[in-house]
Amino acid sequence: MNTALLMIDVQASFPARDYWDEALAAPWRERQHALLALARQAGIPLVRIYHEEPGSATPFDPEHGLIRPLEGFDEPSAATFHKRAHNAFTDTELERWLHDRGIERLIISGIRTEQCCETTTRIAADLGFEVDFVSEATLTFPMARLGRTWSAEDIRARTELVLEGRFARIVDVAELASEWGTHAA
Repeated sequence: MNTALLMIDVQASFPARDYWDEALAAPWRERQHALLALARQAGIPLVRIYHEEPGSATPFDPEHGLIRPLEGFDEPSAATFHKRAHNAFTDTELERWLHDRGIERLIISGIRTEQCCETTTRIAADLGFEVDFVSEATLTFPMARLGRTWSAEDIRARTELVLEGRFARIVDVAELASEWGTHAA
């Protein structure tokens, strides 16, 4: 199938942030696990991406010990890359790793929808990869600017709007299961 599943920034750093909201995370966990199971059934390799910010004194500083799988997401991966940029390509060997294996299609999932997942999607498309953005398997949190708060759903909808047909195909786990001839969890 020449496809890989990227699981971006699904790491213990996020619950240590003040904006973490388990009510938003719970449905995402279910869909992320379903996507992981589906990829395993279809023989699609998992590529784990971690974000780190050395010297930042934040939960993303490796000194804090949180650059590790988010609880419940410790399944083995075909490769793991550590990034310091928002996208998974700029400062890693991900592109080379994918090309060396003949991978042409990427499935994007992880945390945060509008940051590292969206940015990785845009770069991947620019690099010539076919990209499926599994929005329901990405997680984000409300954001505020100039007195207005955008909900996680607002942000997800905006991300889908700007990616669809330009940088990615927006899909859900059930669609992929149907295409791959497997069963969604």
